[in-house]
Amino acid sequence: MPDSLMTPRDFLQTVVARTLSFKRKPHMKRSLLVALACLPVFAFGQAQAQTSATAPSAVQDLSGVSGPPMLGIHWARGFDPSPRLREASKQARRSKSPLMTYHGGKIMPSSNTEAIFWGSSWASSPGDKISGMDSWYPGFSNSNYAKTSVEYTGTNGQVGPMSNYGGHVIDTSASASGANTSAILAEVCKIVTNPDPTGNGYYAVYTDTPRGSAGYCAYHSVGSCSGVPVQFAYFFKLDGDTGCDPQDTSGLHSQGLAAIANVSGHELAEAITDPASPGAWYDSSGAENGDKCAWTFGGPLVTFSNGSQWKIQGEWSNNAYTAGTGYPNSSGQSGCLGGQ
Repeated sequence: MPDSLMTPRDFLQTVVARTLSFKRKPHMKRSLLVALACLPVFAFGQAQAQTSATAPSAVQDLSGVSGPPMLGIHWARGFDPSPRLREASKQARRSKSPLMTYHGGKIMPSSNTEAIFWGSSWASSPGDKISGMDSWYPGFSNSNYAKTSVEYTGTNGQVGPMSNYGGHVIDTSASASGANTSAILAEVCKIVTNPDPTGNGYYAVYTDTPRGSAGYCAYHSVGSCSGVPVQFAYFFKLDGDTGCDPQDTSGLHSQGLAAIANVSGHELAEAITDPASPGAWYDSSGAENGDKCAWTFGGPLVTFSNGSQWKIQGEWSNNAYTAGTGYPNSSGQSGCLGGQ
């Protein structure tokens, strides 16, 4: 039966069956289980009026069946994917170590980054966001913030603090919602005609599509363009979005720039330490280093290697937790490093 003709019950059963078929691919299974937690209308009987009309198509996109998996979803401030997921996370925290563990995959020893600004408004009203991110990415390289992730290793070496920024590209065609990861990967492949052959290419797609009722601000993912592996990330337009606002009061940036800068730190750190299936570093509940410190900050501002300053969440460090030198995350686990 085509998905478009399925009843909610049939669709849920299909997604569950497909999820179980990934039992030998733990990283993919992890992303699909997160997607299943996003089934409040079908699975948990918690329908809300503002989402029920669009839930079927959104769920199909989030299921991970038709596109690359959403990894390291940066949930909006205070958003609860489901009470069951929250309770499962609590149980994991109570019964197991909060440390991230290694799952056998690659890391990114360095990152070669490029920003794609996708949407018709970027050419006419970019504000300070394009110029701001053109400063953010070079400044990230060799910064104390980048060094918060260098303890992690993989089959191809150790995470390093260096990142090479190749600049930005503007695509004024209409941007898409992040729910369909295949569409985002297609945009990356359209713009990046010669992806980094080392597999360390990271392509950040900043759209002018507002978040609306979606529960997340951004995510990262993995795919391939012309047979070359690529890491990519998706970001909503976060202007005036209180759910994705780091509440930067420095006056150095517009609110919209401050918001995408903060979530950019989250996603790049996760792509470096946990870039692809079968996965590298995440904890027993599937949380990556950015997830574990989301919406917590080590200080008012982080100074990058080029002198630019940003309000950015910290990143989880196993070493800092073990040594007791980190600051606490939202669960009170003192393993976050702010990079100040």
